[in-house]
Amino acid sequence: MEEKMKLIDLTVPLGIGTPAWPTYEPLQMKYFKRLAPNGANGQLLTHSNHVGTHLDGEIHFYTPGKDIASLQLDYLVSDGVVVDLSDAVGDYEIYTPAMVEERVEVRDGDILIIHTGYHHFGWDQPTADEIAYMVKHPGPDREFAEWAKSKKLKWIGVDCGSADHPMNTIIRDWMPRQAREADRLFNQKYGKPLAEVFDDSKYQLMHLEMFNHGIVHAECLGGDIDLLLNTRCTIGCFPWRLVDGESCIARIVAFVDEERYDSLMKIKSSCTLTKFGDIAGAHNPGLHGTK
Repeated sequence: MEEKMKLIDLTVPLGIGTPAWPTYEPLQMKYFKRLAPNGANGQLLTHSNHVGTHLDGEIHFYTPGKDIASLQLDYLVSDGVVVDLSDAVGDYEIYTPAMVEERVEVRDGDILIIHTGYHHFGWDQPTADEIAYMVKHPGPDREFAEWAKSKKLKWIGVDCGSADHPMNTIIRDWMPRQAREADRLFNQKYGKPLAEVFDDSKYQLMHLEMFNHGIVHAECLGGDIDLLLNTRCTIGCFPWRLVDGESCIARIVAFVDEERYDSLMKIKSSCTLTKFGDIAGAHNPGLHGTK
């Protein structure tokens, strides 16, 4: 008998309040026809590809790369692992391969989902803080990118605004007060100024040094990710089959067997939930590490 699988949603709710990555077009939605007098409701949506849970494609930063439609399903759906780094890193800090491997086994060819805990600041959460979510989340240095390539990861997912450290993006220039905060932390924790740790040669390295190796990433994961921390599962990302798409809004899920699903739903039944019915991460600290 074939084993039945059930799904755990790792996608944030998408609405007009969902923040896009800074300067990208947010979702706009309006009715262009109504039941009366048109006989049906119809809506028009406009948005960029970088709002809500989405998959960055190769041609987002790598002109000769694949478009979203070219990504095969066995690339998008595969074995993977969800690692919880929320007990290891906080505002502006750097996460490392060692932190990941101390917590989970990462196998060659895996999909790797990183739970920083910063989805707890997402717009859908009762502890929402858009600046923390987009500007203060932790991120990696080049060591992590080189490790990811050595592990031949299929793709990476993160529960925050970017797979790059926010201070290794143009956000550093747009948010000077937060950049000064980060610089003070870097000097204190790493013994170097921000500009030295993330110099121009490393700019957006998770995009510029990964997509040309076929390792893309999904950003702004959430949903019930807190149920799966430091565990293995089958993970699937489902963007549109978007020809010439540089990136795409996506639904991301974990596949688990029925017995495991029932166990997870029992845990969820005792948790505080968001108004959308997902785990309210910060209100359920027993599910994840506490720094």
